[in-house]
Amino acid sequence: MQSVDPIDVIGIQQEGAIRVLGGGLSHRQLLESVASLVSRYPAALQRGQWLDVPRVTFQLEQIQRRGLSLADLGAGIGLFTLACARLGLETHLIDDLRDPINSRYSIEEMGLHGDLGIHVVKASVQTWGEFFDDESLEIVTCFDSLEHWHHSPRRPFEEAYRVLKPGGSFFISAPNAVNLRKRITVPLGVSNWSQFDDWFYPDEFRAHVREPVLGDLTRLVTELGFEINTVWGRNWMGYCGGRLKRIITKAVDLPLRAIPTLCSDLYVMATKPR
Repeated sequence: MQSVDPIDVIGIQQEGAIRVLGGGLSHRQLLESVASLVSRYPAALQRGQWLDVPRVTFQLEQIQRRGLSLADLGAGIGLFTLACARLGLETHLIDDLRDPINSRYSIEEMGLHGDLGIHVVKASVQTWGEFFDDESLEIVTCFDSLEHWHHSPRRPFEEAYRVLKPGGSFFISAPNAVNLRKRITVPLGVSNWSQFDDWFYPDEFRAHVREPVLGDLTRLVTELGFEINTVWGRNWMGYCGGRLKRIITKAVDLPLRAIPTLCSDLYVMATKPR
């Protein structure tokens, strides 16, 4: 995909982005807006970001009419917060930035987030709520992060409930512990856990600790007091593998979306009651 400036595509000035975001952008406009950011990354990171463009576009589609202020828990240096800020949201990136990639590519040295006005809160998700007042945000997101935590998600997500305005949106995702591929391969002796090298060699283990199932995510949000709006299943992971894996994923992706419990990626959108 050719890099396209979203300002040309959408036909607005940057100061008008919030108004247009509230009105809703088309799938193509969002896709091109996200894709335009990839070239800003260091060359070694660009392929991974290209693979993530469809996923981030899907996430933007679900939140674009839901508010103007957002905090993303465990955001890392990925495209999502950049895309949110580029389209006009007041965006807060919450992450301790201690993954190995952060030592190779410092968020300060890359400069992308500062250029787009993203508020970077370099802190553990356990303490992130200390930086926000009650009912001060309209959206809290957490994508593919909670499975890495060595602590309960209860406290960080209780803080999400506190800082969200009534009617605010809580949008989370995680890899599915019992997706269709794992149901087939685990009985054949293939591990469904992290790679050996990721577990054995680093002094600090930062890979997956506990992947949830859909019932875990829905119970989690309801016990915190949220009301569930929608659940989705998607299969982004399959598109990031080798050629055969991508071919199989393309063939089964749409049918599997009707059965989220078999998909590789789980999403839950919930609302704080008014």
